[in-house]
Amino acid sequence: MADHYGPAEDFIGEFRRQLKAQRGEAALNQIQAFTKWVPRPGRMTHAIVEENIQISLRRMDVASLDLLQFHWWEYRDSGYLDALKYMAELQAAGKIKHLALTNFDTEHLQIILDQGIPIVSNQVQYSLIDRRPQVAMANLCQQHGIQLFAYGSLCGGLLSEQYLGQPEPGRWDLDTASLRKYKNMIDAWGDWSLFQSLLSRLQTIAQKHGVSIANVAVRYVLEQPAVGGVIVGARLGVAEHLADNAQVFNFSLDNEDQTLLETVLNRSRDLYQLIGDCGDEYRR
Repeated sequence: MADHYGPAEDFIGEFRRQLKAQRGEAALNQIQAFTKWVPRPGRMTHAIVEENIQISLRRMDVASLDLLQFHWWEYRDSGYLDALKYMAELQAAGKIKHLALTNFDTEHLQIILDQGIPIVSNQVQYSLIDRRPQVAMANLCQQHGIQLFAYGSLCGGLLSEQYLGQPEPGRWDLDTASLRKYKNMIDAWGDWSLFQSLLSRLQTIAQKHGVSIANVAVRYVLEQPAVGGVIVGARLGVAEHLADNAQVFNFSLDNEDQTLLETVLNRSRDLYQLIGDCGDEYRR
C-alpha cells in the first residue's frame, strides 16, 4: 500500500477489524501489511514526519507499521535524510518495525547507510527486460543485508503466453497504464522482434519444467542475488492467476536455462547506460 494509493490503507484497517471480530486478536499476528510514504520534497521536521506516520497508523488500525517504505522525488533536496532520521526515531519509539526504501539508487542508498539509518529493503524495478539492479545495487545490498523487492517482473503481463507470436501492439491496444509503461521499457531495451525471441526462449524453458512463461520470468528474478521477493500484481476479479503464480516455487532454473536466456539478453541495449541506476526513470 501507500499513503497515496486511494483508500488502500483504510481497506487494511477494516480488514483487520473484521478479522479480529471473526477470529480473535491472535489472528492479527498472522498477517503483515506494508505501506509507503511518498512526501513532496521540502523541509522535513519531526512533527511533519510523525503526523504522516500517525495517519497511516490510524488508517490501518495498527499500533506499529510492519514495514514503512520511503520514496523521495528529488535528490538535490537533502530533506530525505532528515525524514529518514526522524523515521528511525519513530522506529525506536515502536511506531515502525522496519524501515525500507522505494526506487532509491545505489549512490543514495549508500549515503543513507553512511548515516547509520537501518534499511531492510529497497523496492526496485527488476525483470528480464530491466536488469539494472545487477550492475551495482545488488552488490551493495548483499554487503549490508538489504533485500530487494522486485516489481515489474512480468512487465505488466507482457511476459506471458498472451503476447507470444503476436504482432506488436499499438498504444491503444494496451488497455492499462502498466502495459503502456512496460511496452516503453521494452522499446528502450530492444524491439518487438527481440522481445519475441525472448518469449520463445521462455516458452521452451516453461515447457521443459511444466510451468508458464510468467513463472519462468518471476523465477529468474527470484534467483538473483539480494532479491527477497517479487511483487506480482493482481486485478481482482479480472486477472489474479493465483494457482499459476504458486508454481514458481516448484522448480529452479538450471545452467542450460540460464544460457538459453543469455543468448537473447546479451543482444539487448544497456538500460543502465540509457536510463541510469534503479529509480532514475522517476527523476529525469
